[in-house]
Amino acid sequence: MRILVTDGMDAAALAQLRQNGHEVIEQFYEPDALGAALRDVDAVVVRSATKLRQPVLDAAAGGRLKLIIRAGVGVDNIDVACAEAHGMTVRNTPRASSNAVAELAMAHLFSCARYISIAGHSMREGKWEKKTYNKGVELSGKTLGVIGYGRIGQTLGRMAQAMGMTVLAYDIYHAEGLECATMRYVELDELLASSDFISLHTPAIDGKPLIDAEAIAKMKDGVIFVNTSRGNNVDEAALLAGLESGRIRAAGLDVYAQEPTKNEALLNHPRVSCTPHIGASTVEAQRRIGMEIVDIIRQFS
Repeated sequence: MRILVTDGMDAAALAQLRQNGHEVIEQFYEPDALGAALRDVDAVVVRSATKLRQPVLDAAAGGRLKLIIRAGVGVDNIDVACAEAHGMTVRNTPRASSNAVAELAMAHLFSCARYISIAGHSMREGKWEKKTYNKGVELSGKTLGVIGYGRIGQTLGRMAQAMGMTVLAYDIYHAEGLECATMRYVELDELLASSDFISLHTPAIDGKPLIDAEAIAKMKDGVIFVNTSRGNNVDEAALLAGLESGRIRAAGLDVYAQEPTKNEALLNHPRVSCTPHIGASTVEAQRRIGMEIVDIIRQFS
């Protein structure tokens, strides 16, 4: 197969694909040139930077392209219905990055609880503000609300339980065998009202953000909120207002409504811990994603 990799891929997986006899092209294309390039390949591997919307897929239709692989969990950067209408198969790698994203969410929980991001920044400015940041809170003994209890949410839930937290989970699907003394499924309103920490792990939502002013008004005063899912799941103006009012004590963000984000008011807020969409960006996760892609291509071909 002739395979286009647009947003990078683990070196060992690339070597394995070539060893398996495939021709692999590593190149990023702007949208106006991408459709034509896709007509000349059998498969394309994308991450979040490449968007496969209808105009691109229409331009690729009738060519060689038969397989689209999203190297990650969600496929919201791909018009799946359009691709399938053109006879293209869409796959992703949902298992490979779960641990990496859950660990980053946990890191943001710690960062927000103990002022790690802002305190470190102030030290690099030559300040020693020990008294300013001496009112951190502990995770142990607190309640974590996890919105979206799939692979990533469950992984974070297990970490939180090991830390001595109680987990409340909201999901339209209730997996069997998970509920116990330290974890139970609840409705969203109960989760919002009862959680000391909230972490968001839902797929991209069309239309109204799940976390908006109405949802924030239902949260506990002083809640810590983390989003490593998708930026458009949160109303950023409402989040900023929640931070200013104190309803939200701190927020940990890895994803944004626009990426790269230009929301300087949010990024520069002293109680925001932020990272540039690096949830799956660990050496181990990228290796697992790469090997999962190799397996998908092996099965397809």
